[in-house]
Amino acid sequence: MTFALPAPAKLNLFLHITGRRSDGYHELQTLFQFLDYGDDLQFEPTTEPGEIRLEPALPSVPSENNLIVRAARLLQEESDRLLAGVRITLNKRLPMGGGLGGGSSDAATALLGLNRLWALGLSIDRLAALGLKLGADVPVFVRGFAAFAEGVGEILTPVDPPEDWFVVLKPDCEINTGLIFSQEGLTRDTPRIKIAPAFEGDASRYRNDCEDIVCTLYPEVRKSLDWLSQFGPARLTGTGACIFGRFPTESKALEVWASKPSGINGFVTRGVNRSPLHTKLTELE
Repeated sequence: MTFALPAPAKLNLFLHITGRRSDGYHELQTLFQFLDYGDDLQFEPTTEPGEIRLEPALPSVPSENNLIVRAARLLQEESDRLLAGVRITLNKRLPMGGGLGGGSSDAATALLGLNRLWALGLSIDRLAALGLKLGADVPVFVRGFAAFAEGVGEILTPVDPPEDWFVVLKPDCEINTGLIFSQEGLTRDTPRIKIAPAFEGDASRYRNDCEDIVCTLYPEVRKSLDWLSQFGPARLTGTGACIFGRFPTESKALEVWASKPSGINGFVTRGVNRSPLHTKLTELE
């Protein structure tokens, strides 16, 4: 019964802030696309009923606060029976505070993986609803398709953007998302747009409304953004710190990657419109 599942990264190909709600949350419009790169979670049953063991522990994140453990606890609460214990081994590749959705993706993979391990039979709709309790980005990972998102990011419309190649850079800083959304100078009134089921149009007219604030507060992001912009449009994902440039071929992306200054971390990968998590689950059926 031991098996492993991917927890892929995402990019916000654009991020518009269209308003602020009375509860303090921000209304967004964004376009999510998955990357063929991310974390991996291995699931292994244990003999201790109800046990949730996560290995290794993440620095500065108590186990019970980890989204993986919280996802497992939610599923235990959903069940009317005592569930088998589980050891979850996390192979962490995605940086924390990078805007790639690593924690949300890990949580989604935990929900789908444990739904399979424990034979709970919960629907994708129910798992997505549980995921929303953990974070606004979790449902898109649960549902597993590239999506135009509205609301706080939970209202999803499937889209089919080009599956291009990306150079993703991770500046040497960790962004405080709460700090970014609390800034008075943050754009909060971008006009709402409509979008067809397939993503169409000139992507250069879209932007990330968090980018200017992030670059002001974190000069390392500005430095990486300026360098990558030499090769074409580059943009912040989420609230950062990662930035990305889009390229039509793997060879072009690798050529740019090879020329990066020393000391800049990141990776080259392809955008995909079906989550690698769902592809792997299909293979396991």
